[in-house]
Amino acid sequence: MTTVAAPQAPERDAAEAARRRTEKILEAFHEEERFAGQYDLALLRRLWPFFRPVRWLLFASMFIVLLTSAGALIRPLVMQRVVDEGVMAKDIDALTKGGFLLAGIIVVEQLFSFAQLYAMQVAGARAMAGLRRHVFAFLHGLRLGFFDRQLVGRLVSRVTNDVDAILDLFGSGAFLALGDLVKLVGIVALMLSLDWKLSLIGFAALPPVTLLVVLLRRRMRETFRDIRSKTARMNATMNEQVTGMTVIQAYSRQAAASRDFDSANRGYREANLRAILWDALQDAAIDTVAAVCLASIVVSLGYRPVSFGTVVAFTAYIAQFFEPITTLAQRYTLLQSAMAGAERVFRLLDTSAPDCPPRPAAPRGDTSLAVAFEDVSFSYRPGTPVLQHVSFSARRGEKIALVGPTGSGKTTITALLLRLYDADSGIVRVHGDDVAGLAREELRGRFAVVPQDVILFPGTIATNIAASERPDRARVEEVLRRIGADDLIARRAGGIDARVDEHGSNFSAGERQLISFARALYREAPTCVFDKAP
Repeated sequence: MTTVAAPQAPERDAAEAARRRTEKILEAFHEEERFAGQYDLALLRRLWPFFRPVRWLLFASMFIVLLTSAGALIRPLVMQRVVDEGVMAKDIDALTKGGFLLAGIIVVEQLFSFAQLYAMQVAGARAMAGLRRHVFAFLHGLRLGFFDRQLVGRLVSRVTNDVDAILDLFGSGAFLALGDLVKLVGIVALMLSLDWKLSLIGFAALPPVTLLVVLLRRRMRETFRDIRSKTARMNATMNEQVTGMTVIQAYSRQAAASRDFDSANRGYREANLRAILWDALQDAAIDTVAAVCLASIVVSLGYRPVSFGTVVAFTAYIAQFFEPITTLAQRYTLLQSAMAGAERVFRLLDTSAPDCPPRPAAPRGDTSLAVAFEDVSFSYRPGTPVLQHVSFSARRGEKIALVGPTGSGKTTITALLLRLYDADSGIVRVHGDDVAGLAREELRGRFAVVPQDVILFPGTIATNIAASERPDRARVEEVLRRIGADDLIARRAGGIDARVDEHGSNFSAGERQLISFARALYREAPTCVFDKAP
């Protein structure tokens, strides 16, 4: 086994590192704010592949909502007959039959409403679970350079908050706007059949309501896009603060950290207040127009000879006439929020930064060399080189150490060996093969790496050493004996089955390092790389 070690030098130039990190955060925040919106229809088309597996639930829900709308349209007609033939004619039998019929319609309508909403929410939950899986798997296929330019909290927001915004469409039934439109058309037809002159008074509300929705549409989309952005910023700030809690407490930065979070929280609050304002303005304006129309119709009824049942039915239809209009406006508000979330999700999915993309490879070199760098140069940012014309090699079975100050490129060499990044120029070889021509699994299967920052996952000691849910217990115990850690592990309750908490927080730094060493030995790779002095 070839071992390449990169000892750590004393920390230096911390202020410069902090400045670079601040610039990266600010650049990411500004980038978050500036991207053009996409059309709702295009976004819905891109969402359809995730809806397709649950399409029959969606279709069933839409069919049920049509039945529910039909029930709502029949109710005023039944009320008209009950009033005219039962109440006004003092016919108890007609009143009783009409009352039971009306009650039956309402019960059936509510049962249909339950079935429709349940089917829609189940379909939404399944579709969005698929979208989350897709986004999460997509993130695993991106190269490391992409994550250098992103904040963890922002990526978490894509998988959680933004997908939840799309899911709200299903929870609210906003996808059932078709039922509202059918109901509206039915109400218009029935109102015209009852009294076309009175109907025209009600229809006079449509132009101002339409104008209002058009005027508010752009502002609502911008506001909900801002909410999604502010949510991501708040999540990113929270993640930074929690991850760096040790430094915050050690340097008494609690007050400064609180100010940073308060700033992000204030932006989120103000964006939500704007959304509340536009939503409330829309509802209040529609309700005002509805009240004026209803009052006008009531006044005009005093000058026309109509039956009392017709008055009751027409009043009910007027109330229902504005109900789908208000509902459509509310669902449009939710649609704006969902489309803002979808924009951000698909913007992430449109990222083109695949891990280990195919590249032309140089002819095979000396196979006796475990690793070789041939005139390699590399920079994370253009114009800021980290490695310049670096050449070295290590033969199979040889141990070499790369020594240098912090920032000199030792960890970068490890990243280039694993092809987490591609060299700007030169050739990186592993066992004589140009890494550019090797498949990702084949290349990384040749290395066992002990990183600077040990990462442990929730599970057990054995699953962390084997990096698998089904570890070979005999091999785990053997590698622990080889590094002299078997007694240390045995002192823990459960031995190699001892629980590991998130980030290995229930282990000391030394114990985490031992588990990391054991993990490298368990892999039995031909080349071992220590990105830290062993």
